[in-house]
Parts: sequence; C-alpha cells; structure tokens
Amino acid sequence: MGERQFAATLEKEAERTKQRFDEAFWLSDEEFYAVAVEEGGDAVPSITTNPGHCLWSGIVPETRADAVVDRLLAPEMFTGWGIRTLSASHDAYNPQSYHLGSVWPHDNSIVALGMARYGRQDAASQVAEGLLEAAQARGNDRLPELFAGFERSETDVPVTYGEACEPQAWAAAAPLACLQAIQGTPVEPPREIRH
Repeated sequence: MGERQFAATLEKEAERTKQRFDEAFWLSDEEFYAVAVEEGGDAVPSITTNPGHCLWSGIVPETRADAVVDRLLAPEMFTGWGIRTLSASHDAYNPQSYHLGSVWPHDNSIVALGMARYGRQDAASQVAEGLLEAAQARGNDRLPELFAGFERSETDVPVTYGEACEPQAWAAAAPLACLQAIQGTPVEPPREIRH
C-alpha cells in the first residue's frame, strides 16, 4: 500500500514477537511448546494440540517445526482417529473429558493446516486420513464436534462424547481444511454455490 517504512517496522516487531514467544514457551526437555506461561514466567509443561495452532500461525521457527509435528503424531497424542487435546501421559488425561484428552476435528484440521505450512504434508495426510476414517467408521460419514480420545486399537468406532453437537459447523468444515492442507490450495466451492 506504499507504506514501506511502516511495513518494515511491523515486520521487525513481528520477528521480535516470534523470538519472545519461542523463548517464553519452548520446553527444551520436551522439545515442544508449553500450553501457557504463568504470571511468574514459568511455562506450563502440559502437552496439548495448541502448539499445532502455532504451526498454523507461522510463529514456530523452522528449526523447531519438525519436533512439534512429530510430537503431535506420537502415540501419546495421536489416537489413530485424530490428535488428543491433552497428552495421554499427563496426570489429568481423561479420554472422555472435553478439554483433557478428547479429539476435536476442527482443532485437528487447524493443526493439519499448520503441518502443511511447514512442508509436512505427510503428517497433515495422517491427521486427515484419521478423521476421514473416523467419519466413515461412525457410519454416517460425518464428524461430531468432538469424540473421546481412546486409542484406535481399543475400539472399532470412535467413542461418542455424550454432549457433542452433531451436526456441528466447525466439524463440518474440518474435512475442507484437511483437503486444503493436503493439496496445498484453498478449496473452492462449486460455481453454482458461489453465486
């Protein structure tokens, strides 16, 4: 827009924010990002899907992206159907808890977009395939708001989360975001729907 000086200032500020984020949230022992930083500056070491959103935003340095992606796909996080909201190795993990171990399709689709942003279409495909197979296994080709975070090897069908909304708009959009992650371009609706 012709404001080169202002743009340069914003780019420098964004780079400083990226560095401060990495310094404050990176858990070197875990090779992953903390879910939060407490008021005193201590990082909360819970392993969650949230850093996948950081991949989507582009704030994760290239040098850390593979570690984050690989951790999201580790058995403690990836059920085979999708990525849990909280690691199964955490003391508070409960596969039937809304925030503490369930699988949210829309959350997973944002993570898949983040994985693709860093060139990890292999990982994005793994997440997308898990969600697709979950929808098919449920027998209605539809994803609910969330489902329980039980290991796929423990159940032939994703365990229903009792109060999950279905149909649900976030979940309905998840396959489109996953498709975008895999193919690398935005999904366009058919021409007759756009007009």
